[in-house]
Amino acid sequence: MTVALALVPEAIAFAFVAGVTPLSGLYAAFIVGLITAIIGGRPGMISGATGALAVVMVSLVADHGAQYLFATVVLMGVLQILAGVFRLGKFIRMVPQPVMLGFVNGLAIVIGLSQISQFKITNAAGELVWMSGNPLLYSYCIVVLTMSIIWLLPKFSKIFPATLVAILLTSGLVIGFDIPIPRVGDLASVAGGLPSFSIPMVSINLETLIIIFPYAVILAAIGLIESLLTLNLVGEITNKKGGASQECLAQGVSNTVTGMFGGMGGCAMIGQSMINVKSGGRTRISSVSASLFLLSFILFTSSLIELIPIAALVGVMFMVVIGTFAWNSIKLLFVVPKSDALVIILVTAVTVIADLAIAVVVGVIVSALVFAWKSASRIKAIERPSRTEEGAKVYEIEGPLFFSSANSFLEIFKPSQDPDLVIIDFAKSKVIDQSALKAIEDIADKYSGLGKKVKLRHLTRDCHRLLSKTGQLIVDSDDDPEYSIAVDYEVKLGIFGK
Repeated sequence: MTVALALVPEAIAFAFVAGVTPLSGLYAAFIVGLITAIIGGRPGMISGATGALAVVMVSLVADHGAQYLFATVVLMGVLQILAGVFRLGKFIRMVPQPVMLGFVNGLAIVIGLSQISQFKITNAAGELVWMSGNPLLYSYCIVVLTMSIIWLLPKFSKIFPATLVAILLTSGLVIGFDIPIPRVGDLASVAGGLPSFSIPMVSINLETLIIIFPYAVILAAIGLIESLLTLNLVGEITNKKGGASQECLAQGVSNTVTGMFGGMGGCAMIGQSMINVKSGGRTRISSVSASLFLLSFILFTSSLIELIPIAALVGVMFMVVIGTFAWNSIKLLFVVPKSDALVIILVTAVTVIADLAIAVVVGVIVSALVFAWKSASRIKAIERPSRTEEGAKVYEIEGPLFFSSANSFLEIFKPSQDPDLVIIDFAKSKVIDQSALKAIEDIADKYSGLGKKVKLRHLTRDCHRLLSKTGQLIVDSDDDPEYSIAVDYEVKLGIFGK
């Protein structure tokens, strides 16, 4: 019930951001929340209309209307279903921990900043202006009181959810004393009937597809990234793993259905998910109940919900911000490597300035580049005389050989100073990509140009196939490694001219 109460003002607010009716946001929160609760990848997660998606929808609705948005949401759902079918959700494991910390911190800040706009009211001219005087003072007091109840009540009793108690007490206080502060009903009416099935009224042709496809791709990506990162966060709290592909399917089905019922689409909501899980909602019953409560609010109790002070819900979300922000990451900034600290700060900033999807992509790219840079310096060689072939020199390569370390690998050797037979041993190395193979070819060419012979030991069968010039130089051993090289075989054949 607490989650459902928190969903109402956010769904309405995000609908306004997207430029659609409040009921489009509420229907999305109900339908997406219900379907993902039943078939989603992590019990206890809450999904609904989100700000991350709403900000992308603004220009589409402004230029083409709400019907194009509903068609886009249907296509978005289809793309997410395909992501689930092809099990693309597993790639979320490639998101490093510093990116996760930056995402959590940035999202906490975004949630907090989004609540500040709740202190605006509409004046007589129909303009949004900041509250002032007694309404502002009373709103501050209700926010502080709500937060205090949520913080203090669990110290005395955990029989009733502290957040629900806080909302009921502060609402009773505001209604009983008729305190003049904004209520949920001041945003918009939440009264309505059951959502009705309606195919989006757009022309089914190539021109429409050209308009909606780019938006659908962006929305699908943002929705899946936010949902899968939320899934991981909830999994850390509940000690459960897996379910990424199932969550992709659930998000896809829910958005496809939502678009057919006039909803604005949605994805997992970290704020409400944290409220639910940290209040003890660890099963599907909790998230299903939240959706059904939300529907009941729309159908039967909208007049009562509209009396809840917005300040009480702001207080709830501020407590979510405090609980969501990874406070230990501030200390970690001074302990972890500088590169990880940079990634945490960068992802946090990009999440606040741009959006979640861009922040995660930037974080993963920067982390990958940092890893490549560090790995480049790890390749080295131990030089020693051969124990089996007199007069030969052995280079025992240590560290990964790939595009970043290829130049360092080439600098290890001294072709003009080495004897007529050189053995390069890769037992303690790993050949990873095409750049590594090219580096091996190049060093063999240098020795060959000087009339010297090279033998290659402990390379995989992939190397036998992919090294066109030096494949005959590989010496078979019983303890050759079994790993595969990250190179497409047909492309590789083309590169080396076989």
